[in-house]
Amino acid sequence: MSNAQSQTPAQRANSRRVAFATIIGTTIEWYDFFIYATAAGLIFADLFFKPAGAQIGLLLAFASVGISFLFRPLGAFLAGHYGDKIGRRAMLVITLILMGAATTLIGLLPTYATAGVLAPILLLLLRILQGISAGGEWGGAVLMAVEHAPKDRRGRAGAFPQLGVPLGMLLASGVMALMTGVISPGEQFLAWGWRVPFLLSIVLIAVGYIVRRAVDESPIFEEIAAKKQQTKVPVVELFRKHWLLVILAALVFAGNNAAGYMTTGGFLQAYTTNPNGPIGFERTDVLVAVAFAAAMWFLFTLLSGYLSDTIGRKRTYQIGFTCQALVVFPLFWMVNTASLPMLYLAFALFAVGLGLGYGPQAALYSELFPASVRFSGVSISYALGAIIGGAFAPMIATWLVQATGTTTAVSIYLLVMTLISLTAVSLLRDRSGIDLSITNQAEQEVGATVFDKRKPVADTADVTV
Repeated sequence: MSNAQSQTPAQRANSRRVAFATIIGTTIEWYDFFIYATAAGLIFADLFFKPAGAQIGLLLAFASVGISFLFRPLGAFLAGHYGDKIGRRAMLVITLILMGAATTLIGLLPTYATAGVLAPILLLLLRILQGISAGGEWGGAVLMAVEHAPKDRRGRAGAFPQLGVPLGMLLASGVMALMTGVISPGEQFLAWGWRVPFLLSIVLIAVGYIVRRAVDESPIFEEIAAKKQQTKVPVVELFRKHWLLVILAALVFAGNNAAGYMTTGGFLQAYTTNPNGPIGFERTDVLVAVAFAAAMWFLFTLLSGYLSDTIGRKRTYQIGFTCQALVVFPLFWMVNTASLPMLYLAFALFAVGLGLGYGPQAALYSELFPASVRFSGVSISYALGAIIGGAFAPMIATWLVQATGTTTAVSIYLLVMTLISLTAVSLLRDRSGIDLSITNQAEQEVGATVFDKRKPVADTADVTV
């Protein structure tokens, strides 16, 4: 891929179109995902799991958040297999439609009071479909962004699909706050207002479908298809040759994901709005604070993409995880003051590490795996990291608080996850700028970790600890 200066006006226009398409698509996908997580923390224990009691019902609601993560690898395997064989763009459209359909149907579900045990069963089935979709969507979005980008701008290009996550969280929190505080406050929200954010997904899907259909296929996949070099069974090839990379890449994501799901997974919403708990904030106040956190997360994610193009993916990650480790205890100290301004400050500080440890992920993952198995590699690594880190983080945190009566155990849990990710990223080489095309397949096969004796000829930033 040519550098930024040698791109033609048409190429630059296409790069902007791809960036817009990836950020719009991932925003819609993650709006759908976060609407569920927010509702699980606020009301699903009462609407779908009420017979279990307040505490067990909340654990079950958070477990339903986690269950979808277990099906992300299935989505990653399917999307990775066909994304490496038939193309990135087709999988982006399919996963978008699947996620939106599942989310819209959740908004039409009967509750336990109406349908009994059938209600939570249907809820879980639709949540599984969300998980399959999320597992396949991310890999296609980041490869479209990174593989279209010049090699000196992959970090910032890859940050655009990453921005869809805080934007999705911002949109989800904003819509929920509008429903709880203005349109359907109090009992109206429980009666019907919670359904509106889910039903809005059908409108967002139409927008995302039009935008994503308008972009060109990844030039690297077009090269692979033209040379007929698609791998017959990409997943088998991936684990046969690159299993260690998959494990390390998954662990890199785990710490960031565990921390992120303290806010995006509904735990802090549930903890701070529990009328019988130590905080007792109003739902709307907390949702607005979460929207503020999402805005801060957005800014630092964008910054980290540019930063990774300057100092490398690895160093940016190390700075981010260090910031995250320093905040996991102060986060809850500030939240437990029961002061709304301190909640905002806690979220702002927490967003620094989250953003710096998330923005470079698309470029880092894309540069780790060879072209012929890249979709499978990035998708499966992401899905496994999400299971290890975020799948049951809200449920684990809730159980730790119920078992110990304090949030200190939650901070220790987050610190351990952060240190695991810091170690994992330190065992990878920084391959910023490596040639991603299929013609460089042989050099992409080696040099990705500090354990490798060889390193790629094209490796421009070999940073090791």
